[in-house]
Amino acid sequence: KTFFIAGLLAAKYGRLISFTGSIGALAVMTVISTVLGQLFHAVPPSLTQGVPYDDVIAVLAFTYFGLKTLIDSSQIEDNTNSGIEEEKADAEEAVEQLTQQEKRDSLVAKITQTFGLVFAAEIGDRSFLSTIALSAALNPYAVASGAIAAHASATGVAVAGGVFLSKYLSEKVIGYISAALFLVFAVT
Repeated sequence: KTFFIAGLLAAKYGRLISFTGSIGALAVMTVISTVLGQLFHAVPPSLTQGVPYDDVIAVLAFTYFGLKTLIDSSQIEDNTNSGIEEEKADAEEAVEQLTQQEKRDSLVAKITQTFGLVFAAEIGDRSFLSTIALSAALNPYAVASGAIAAHASATGVAVAGGVFLSKYLSEKVIGYISAALFLVFAVT
């Protein structure tokens, strides 16, 4: 949904405004999830009886997301993008509700609106939970900077033409790639 929100807002407000608001929200979300992961990591070994629960939780989370995404993707009919179309429709609805609100002309207000919309869409989703799991098991600075760089790349693609690009990508292929990445992360 965030991909479409960024793309739609880029068309409405401009690419720079959409990118700035989106990446700001994603960066804040990443920092929050990294801190949460570090809280899991900080549980004293005396409470865990030497079991590395932070690593176990990370492996289980990635395995779950990988298998769930793989199963969901295998159930998608070939040459159909109904899930992508649903996400796009949800994003269009969210953007339309945003624009029906009090229309503000200031740059800061548009960036703030974009920030709020993207933050609400992202909090608690797979990338949020994955970042918690990675931060619990790995270096938090590397996790946060890598996640922010990945979000910046994806947001850049979205604002540069994500809605157009989504017409040419199969939801099933995207699902299989996502599942494979989650499972690779679980193994590593």
